Amino acid sequence: MRKVIGVVSLVTGVLLLVWGRNMAESIGSQVRQVFTGAPTDRATYFYIAGVALTAFGVFQILWPSKSK
Repeated sequence: MRKVIGVVSLVTGVLLLVWGRNMAESIGSQVRQVFTGAPTDRATYFYIAGVALTAFGVFQILWPSKSK
């Protein structure tokens, strides 16, 4: 069960990273980035959530559980 949760978290995290990348490359985001110098908040939130879920998924898959 732990590995299933890890795989689901890993896939979801990668999807959030891709979605955040697509949002950051949109025309509206690029115009805002020209004026503010930073990507949109929403794209940043997707990056943060994607990295967190991807890391969680990797840890769930690779590290053995102590309760067996």
